[in-house]
Amino acid sequence: MVPVEEGSGALAERMGITIIEASPERIVGSMPVDGNTQPYGLLHGGASCVLAETLGSIGAAMHAQRLTGGRAVGVDINATHHKAVRSGTVTGVATPVRLGSTVVTYEVAITDERGGRVCTARLTCLLLR
Repeated sequence: MVPVEEGSGALAERMGITIIEASPERIVGSMPVDGNTQPYGLLHGGASCVLAETLGSIGAAMHAQRLTGGRAVGVDINATHHKAVRSGTVTGVATPVRLGSTVVTYEVAITDERGGRVCTARLTCLLLR
């Protein structure tokens, strides 16, 4: 595992996101729950969205670079939070729903250390040339 590369965003670094695997077809990363909680001590839903957007954006940017040498910008994210997590690490796996020439969409499944689904998110990015 490697920390988020410089240039991937200060927020991802601040949240402790680590990238485990990255290609346009599959991006895997993890994040600690500690430090990313809401007032009740549960993983913050916004933190799950940050993890999802980080992973999907990495894949979208890699696809854009491979396709046209361009870049990608997020235009939509939504998330369903399935269960609470109080400690440990969560892991996200982003896989493409569609890798188009102007728009890409990723589904991101976030799980706890036992493999239980914590959140399902979908990120759509616009590709810029």
